[in-house]
Amino acid sequence: MSIQLNNQALWCEFGLIGGDWVSNGSQGFYHVVNPSDGKPIAELPRMGKTEAEGAIHAATKALPEWQAFTAKERALILRRWYEAILEHADDLAKIMTYEQGKPLHEAKAEILYAASFVEWYAEEGKRVHGEILQTSRLDQRHLVLKQPVGVGAGITPWNFPSAMLTRKVAPALAAGCTFILKPAEDTPMSALALARLAIHAGLPRGVLSVLTGSREDAIAIGPILSKSPLVRKLSFTGSAAVGKKLLEQSASTVKKVSLELGGCAPLIVFNDADIKVAVAGTMASKFRNAGQTCVCANRILVQKNIYNRFLEAIESAVSELKVGDGFEEGVTIGPLINKKGLEKVDEHVRDAERKGATLIKGGKPASHIGEQFYEPTILHNVEPSMLVMSEETFGPVLPIMSFDTEEEAIAIANDTPAGLAGYFFTQDAGRLFRVGEALEYGIVVANSGIFSTETIPFGGVKEAGLGREGARQGIEEWCETKFFCVGGL
Repeated sequence: MSIQLNNQALWCEFGLIGGDWVSNGSQGFYHVVNPSDGKPIAELPRMGKTEAEGAIHAATKALPEWQAFTAKERALILRRWYEAILEHADDLAKIMTYEQGKPLHEAKAEILYAASFVEWYAEEGKRVHGEILQTSRLDQRHLVLKQPVGVGAGITPWNFPSAMLTRKVAPALAAGCTFILKPAEDTPMSALALARLAIHAGLPRGVLSVLTGSREDAIAIGPILSKSPLVRKLSFTGSAAVGKKLLEQSASTVKKVSLELGGCAPLIVFNDADIKVAVAGTMASKFRNAGQTCVCANRILVQKNIYNRFLEAIESAVSELKVGDGFEEGVTIGPLINKKGLEKVDEHVRDAERKGATLIKGGKPASHIGEQFYEPTILHNVEPSMLVMSEETFGPVLPIMSFDTEEEAIAIANDTPAGLAGYFFTQDAGRLFRVGEALEYGIVVANSGIFSTETIPFGGVKEAGLGREGARQGIEEWCETKFFCVGGL
């Protein structure tokens, strides 16, 4: 390994099952590669049915002891984990850039974001309250108890390999659940580093397991977790197709399921918007992580009276972006995660051109830098029939179309089965509330392109998913509500 860390122990080429670091997999080994140059950076065990069942057994065995910890005792361990993440933030950011490719400053920001969930739920776990209900019978007392779901499992994506982990694991642990994690095959090193810090923070054996493996192994592991009667909750962030399959599989045991399946986010700029604010918000939303975020602006809708002014301003802003290796100074756009991702982005651009869109900027792979880099791209005169307007592009492509009326913009924005995040820019107070309430999204953001924090409920409507992560709602997802009737008084 060529990357140098202050704490080399954070580079873990192992899986974690029941408190033991496992160097061999029943399916052999696979390589993690650096998306900037395509070279292998780590060799990890390929785990399958045997390891998944072992992790479930370990989590089930550890559950009674972990449930018996008081909320305050669990909070102390989570607090130590949070402090360890902050202490090793520079190393964790390097690991992320090395395996995921995002610019180092973005990786560092994600580490701090990831840590915020651990801090939040360390405290929120102490605020999971039950109730004492009024009763019409003098010989009874009616109580509502909040108890941990039990063994939980999570499957996390590659685009935010640390934040998506802590957003699932921290509330589960705080609630008293044990947890089995399957990180994305492209970015397991961040997950393993965080797991090592959690173990050092005092997490008991078996409370957290990490299953490593290739894409093929994920296909085998997913059904084991989703169909096991011992796993009582499954949380997944990823594609709608995989999420629907996991939901179907989970129905066999009627387990709780949380899904975050991405979106096709609209960003609407009305005539009365502050163009400077709208451009800054569009840039922040669209080009973070090279456009590889589930909440990035995927469809830009600009009202006709300011269309040309917005187009000129956004073109100038995009010209300031720098494509390159995430460790290079000043880079703002890193590589796409893999060749398949790049091919999808390029197909969206080619499809738009075939159907009449005009290419303003970019529009092709940045092959002079590396095989998985793509030029920041602007398309205008796009139409709803184009792939860039109907599918999540997951790349640095900005498609812009014009509209006439507020009603038209809302109709276009809502014309999608996904409903995760939507953005709009206006200075009209009445429009602020009309549009905010009319957009069919779990997250609606006005006059900004950035909103994520640990204190908000994150999740979508329609086919964007089920449940919420973050905020108070995030820990409720890992609790069962039990009615307790005490009679004979």
